[in-house]
Amino acid sequence: MRIAQVSPLWEQVPPPAYGGTELVVSLLTEEMVKRGHDVTLFASGDSTTSAKLESVHPRALRLDTSVKDPNIYDMLNMSRVYENADQFDIIHSHVGCVSLPYANLVKTPTVHTLHGIFTPDNKKLFTHVREQPFVSISDSQRDTNLGLNYVSTVYNGIAPNTYSFYIQPEHPPYLAFLGRMSPEKGAHLAIAIAKRSGWHLKMAGKVDPVDVEYFETQIRPHIDGQQIEFLGEANHSQKSVLMGGAVATLFPITWKEPFGLVMIESMVTGTPVIAMSLGSAPEVIAHGISGILCQTLTECVDAIAPAAKLDRRACRDHVLINFTAKRMADGYEAVYRKILGEKYSLNGQKRDLVMPIH
Repeated sequence: MRIAQVSPLWEQVPPPAYGGTELVVSLLTEEMVKRGHDVTLFASGDSTTSAKLESVHPRALRLDTSVKDPNIYDMLNMSRVYENADQFDIIHSHVGCVSLPYANLVKTPTVHTLHGIFTPDNKKLFTHVREQPFVSISDSQRDTNLGLNYVSTVYNGIAPNTYSFYIQPEHPPYLAFLGRMSPEKGAHLAIAIAKRSGWHLKMAGKVDPVDVEYFETQIRPHIDGQQIEFLGEANHSQKSVLMGGAVATLFPITWKEPFGLVMIESMVTGTPVIAMSLGSAPEVIAHGISGILCQTLTECVDAIAPAAKLDRRACRDHVLINFTAKRMADGYEAVYRKILGEKYSLNGQKRDLVMPIH
């Protein structure tokens, strides 16, 4: 099957540090290549892949200070994808709204994985193209009022063998927080949990320009280098060490998280997650097995002691069963087949790969 994977240009694929969507795109692309598909990845020029790489800019836009209008590069990227649409059997978009207006202009079908959330503005565009095929990354992400053509929910996956397993936490004990330093990720609540409980908290993550004021006013004043540590933006190996050595990872979100890779990254190292029960959290965490779901800040504080007693191997097993890159790729192969259907042919010949799904 000839597949175009279309990634955001903001981060390289795979991302050197933070970049959930780009990590998912990388893992999916590599898995599809392993399975014998002819894959072309549309991404920033500094991306690394075993697929064919097509790029309209040599660097991730976030790293290039010379770029003043990133929207121009998104449009150039879409032009390159859809001008060559007839070279692909299916186009898989991970760029949200950017690809929606283009997809109806070509015969090659586009499946859109929704990595973000709906807003009052983007709902108008999604509604306009509601018949296009969409994939949600959690059931809770869906907005049934929009009438979108959801073809499946496919949970994100990771490569478990790239994370170390910690049979027990490090000493002295600490709690971990990993993610964007933003109100919706609840970095300020992680600090509140640590202060109320008296626990040592190690934090890591990036600060986007839009969140600088939040970080400077609500996070930085609490960083003392003793009880509250901020380690900056962590790369892959640093993330594994940070979460793997923790007693628990805090995930005190304040929004409907579409998925939350941090949860499965923590659990695969053996570390349970203490999370607010919002968005995808109840779908990702096995309550009382791989973590604890909470409704309030007080419940998060009270959850630390029982979380410390959870079986760390059970945390990892929960990911191995449900959230691997292989399982994610299985889900997307089924989506491709479903969209192409039994009528799909190339040069007049049926392909066994696209037998209908019942």
